[in-house]
Amino acid sequence: MNLAYTIVTVLAALWVGFSALSVFIHAKWVVEPLAEYGVARRWWPWLGAAKAAGSLGLLAGLFVPVIGVLATIGLVLYFTGAVVTVARARSYAHLPFPLLYLAPVVGAFLLGV
Repeated sequence: MNLAYTIVTVLAALWVGFSALSVFIHAKWVVEPLAEYGVARRWWPWLGAAKAAGSLGLLAGLFVPVIGVLATIGLVLYFTGAVVTVARARSYAHLPFPLLYLAPVVGAFLLGV
């Protein structure tokens, strides 16, 4: 296993896990924009759970590669959906934020290929 892949994967998992935790604890900097984008409050726990599962899947992928690939696919779809949601809300100044979570996930995947 490549050391760079391991480091980037662990960092990506921690970064996405932090994002999930931020949703679960209703951090102001996360939930206010979600409300602004029109994301229903009842979806917030599910969004946090999806990110948490993706984070754990990235870590599990270090030992079972197919799980990492599936987690990567899920997270790419998740954060692509986040970009679309932000764009549809015309909150263009916020577009970089989901991309900041997407980039290390894709980077980890590319290092693992």
